[in-house]
This record gives sequence, structure tokens and C-alpha cells, in this order.
Amino acid sequence: MLEMKDGIGTNFEVKDIPQRIICLVPSLTETLYDLGLEDKIIGITKFCVHPIHFKSTKKIIGGTKKVHYEKIRLLKPDFIIANKEENTEEMVVELRKICPVWVTNIITVDDVLHTIADFGKLFNCRTEARKWNDKISFGYTDFMKFSKNLPIRKTAYFIWKKPYMVAGTGTFIDELMQLNKFDNCYKNQDRYPEIDLKVMEKDYDPEVVLLSSEPYPFSDADAFEIGRNTHHAKTAFVDGEMFSWYGTRLHQSFSYFKQLQNRLKE
Repeated sequence: MLEMKDGIGTNFEVKDIPQRIICLVPSLTETLYDLGLEDKIIGITKFCVHPIHFKSTKKIIGGTKKVHYEKIRLLKPDFIIANKEENTEEMVVELRKICPVWVTNIITVDDVLHTIADFGKLFNCRTEARKWNDKISFGYTDFMKFSKNLPIRKTAYFIWKKPYMVAGTGTFIDELMQLNKFDNCYKNQDRYPEIDLKVMEKDYDPEVVLLSSEPYPFSDADAFEIGRNTHHAKTAFVDGEMFSWYGTRLHQSFSYFKQLQNRLKE
């Protein structure tokens, strides 16, 4: 029997290896697949878009903020994966009436490695988990060497419009910004603050503006509007999955960041 704690400190006694898993976290659905657990995954959210064939082979049980509890009950899961940020506390409380819910809490690269190692123990795929953690650790070390001499740039990372929202401190996005030497203009604000464009130049004066591809698809017109409120900041559209998807996707992020840094030199 395994005795473990999840990301929010809940104690678990796992007697049997889970065989029927529902995942409410898109990036962790991808991670479970990469760990070789495709046959054990029975339910996912409509936002779990990787791997693409899961949309036709797995049961969609709702979104990340609102799920269909009866659909989940009928699937008879024996384990559910959730996340502190992406899923609501009310959902977790209700879902625990059905089966154990493992809540992840991922803010740093170390949290990613720890989560993958936990999955290796929980689902008896330690070898695959170790392989992925080795690949991520190698990519991280390599990127740290690459980024050693990068300039520090004051940066704003936009995630939403109407209202405009950016990534602040205490987020995985902020962690990856720091790795890229992007000095987050909004590092003194928590989570995902709403901002006023009209005071951005005066109060924050970003050198770089990053417009994420998700959850809001920014347009060229948005980039122009935001750019007008900076002092000639360099604006770049970025792949949001590379900045916000924790789990095995992080292995791809380091190569993407090298490409991004080279784009910003142009």
C-alpha cells in the first residue's frame, strides 16, 4: 500500500493501482498519455486537446470549471486527477463523493518533476516517469546554459481581453518567464490581475509584450492597440501551451523558448 500526499497536502492510502482514471487537467491528460496510460484514461474535459484522437476515443465529461457529475458517476472511475488552479474546490468536494481525487498544485519546474514522479508511483509507471523527468531535467539544464547571457527585459504577458488580464506572480507562466529572463512587469500582483492599458506605459513601461495564443486568441488589431500603450515595446505572439502547460509538455517548451529568444533578437 502506498501512503502519499497530493499537491495540497491531502493524505492518500492507495491499496490498488488505479485502473479507471478521469483527468480534469488538459496538460496532465497529455502527461498521462506520455506515461503510457492511454488504456486507463476513461474521461477527459473538452479542453483536453492532446493527443488529438482522445476526442473520439474518450468520454468528454464537461470543462475544467464545470463537469457533468452523472456522466462521471456512470463511468465508474476509481481515480480523478484535478488541479488547484484549473478546477474549483466545490468540484473537488463533490467528486470525492464518487472516488478519490488527487489535486495537483504546480507552480515551478520542480513541481512538474515531483508530479510526474508521483504519477509514476500512483500508476505503476516509474520507469516511464523517470525517463520523462530525465528528459525534462536535461532540457532545463541546457536552457539554463543558453539563457545565462540573455538580457533581462521588462515584460508583460497577456492572457485575456475585455478586461485585459496578464500573468502575475504565483503562476507557472511567471516561473517560465523568469527562466527566459523576462522580468515580469506585474510580478507584484497576484495570479492573473486585470490591468488598465492607459497606465501601462507610465507605471510599468514594458520592453517586451507577449500575447498568448490561449485562453484568448489575440489578433493583430489587439497587438496594435496594446502596442500604442507602450514606449515602442517589442510585441510577440507566443504559444500559450509552451508557457502554461505543465507536465511532459515542458520538454518541448525549452526548444520553443530558444526559438522565441532568437525571434526577439531580430
